[in-house]
Amino acid sequence: MRKTKLPSGTAVPVLGQGTWYMGDEAHRRADEIASLRLGLDLGMTLIDTAEMYGDGASEKLVGEAIAGRRDEVFLVSKVLPSNASRSATIAACERSLRRLGTDCIDLYLLHWRGRTPFAETIAAFEALQDAGKIRHWGVSNMDVDDMREIARAPGGDAMATNQVLYNLTRRGIEFDLLPQAQARALPLMAYSPIEQGRLTEYPEVQDIAERHGVTPAQVALAWVLRQEGVIAIPKASTPAHVRENRAALDLQLTAEDLEELDDMFPPPDGPESLEMI
Repeated sequence: MRKTKLPSGTAVPVLGQGTWYMGDEAHRRADEIASLRLGLDLGMTLIDTAEMYGDGASEKLVGEAIAGRRDEVFLVSKVLPSNASRSATIAACERSLRRLGTDCIDLYLLHWRGRTPFAETIAAFEALQDAGKIRHWGVSNMDVDDMREIARAPGGDAMATNQVLYNLTRRGIEFDLLPQAQARALPLMAYSPIEQGRLTEYPEVQDIAERHGVTPAQVALAWVLRQEGVIAIPKASTPAHVRENRAALDLQLTAEDLEELDDMFPPPDGPESLEMI
């Protein structure tokens, strides 16, 4: 498994497992747990979740999936902006820890910007680190100006990542946010790297997949994974889908492939507002 490093030097897989909408339906639970465990077997040991997902149901599912294997996992969760005050962040983290069945979260993120000043949330993160409840902290859905503001806040230089929407149809970060992160050696985490499956419907992506003998989803995922300093966290709720995602890491897109994809999904030629879903 190829890895990248957080600013602290901690190495993490460039391909992890997302869990948005997992844990919501009881009849899928066994498959979802089996999928997460298979992902661990295949080296996809970074698992991303959030208190928002299913109002904690996803965290409970992840906790069950990693039971007995916690030491293998780089565990990521997120606090809602409505819980971003110092006391509420600490309380939210405690609830997440109970649902996850662990005493420490490896990377704890502010899910998106709210009304609480960044400095106050960072202070909460630092208190959680001092208490051994989290190892690293970061943010999600933050644009260029947000990142500059965080970096200027007391303790802001300890930020470990920014998790953002990034795929072939959402390339706006390539103009400024991604270069900004790369200049700081700050990895970005790409959520919805296959645009929730919609990228598989494009004929151009299908043609490239046919040339390589792979699936369109693997082409879309390999395109994201080609970027230095980017961690992709696709969701896979069946074992077959997990294996498909893992194989995308071995797919090498050619210069011709990349040119065709640029023609179909042009890179940005100016700054764009950060997109979210």
